[in-house]
Amino acid sequence: MRKVMLITGASRGIGAATARLAAAQGYALCLNYRQHRQTAEALAKQIVDAGGQAIAVQADVADEAQVLRLFASLEQHFGRLDVLVNNAGILEQQMPLEQMDLGRWQRVFGVNVFGSFLCAREAIKRMSTRHGGRGGAIVNLSSVAARLGAPGEYIDYAAAKGAIDSLTLGLAKEVAAEGIRVNAVRPGVIDTEIHASGGEPARVARVSRSVPMGRGGLAEEVAQAILWLASEQASYTSGALLDVSGGR
Repeated sequence: MRKVMLITGASRGIGAATARLAAAQGYALCLNYRQHRQTAEALAKQIVDAGGQAIAVQADVADEAQVLRLFASLEQHFGRLDVLVNNAGILEQQMPLEQMDLGRWQRVFGVNVFGSFLCAREAIKRMSTRHGGRGGAIVNLSSVAARLGAPGEYIDYAAAKGAIDSLTLGLAKEVAAEGIRVNAVRPGVIDTEIHASGGEPARVARVSRSVPMGRGGLAEEVAQAILWLASEQASYTSGALLDVSGGR
């Protein structure tokens, strides 16, 4: 029986790259998306046409009721969960903190932090040996912004990813005896569509000059780290914050 992986924010970027790699490794996939329905469904079809298993399920992970519906759909279709990849994340227009309003912080924390918490909670209820589950793995998407701070651009996003680091470290200790490993990947400057959301589509080219390796990363390179942490090859790894940042 295939292991089942749920990837939030799976329609584009790192989420989609993770889905393709996971499908190639034999996972059955639940691809969550918030608004890019056509892209998510096309990816699911691509996986199915190649002989894999995948469904696309719409849900805003910042909304508790929608997260409950997402997990109900997952359970109805697959009947199990082995890996959760908390990938869904947003950032907003670049600006210094003094120009930000509370609504922005609530939106950014809603998806990046509260969404990860809600999905982790529901995953634990299904994977924990204490609840009759088989164990599993949770991989959270943090960012090197958590330790760099993103001054003048995305302090709110950096703060949210700092919260993800703390969530990862605490939860790893909390559920280790229940067969669940919890780790985080912290990407650096990765060439995905998210930079356009911040108002600078060419940000990778600008910032890559500060990366020791001299280039931005690829979504597929982050996906490789995610899949390793999800796999039995990382069976003794929990509470790790793995930087995928070109040395930055």
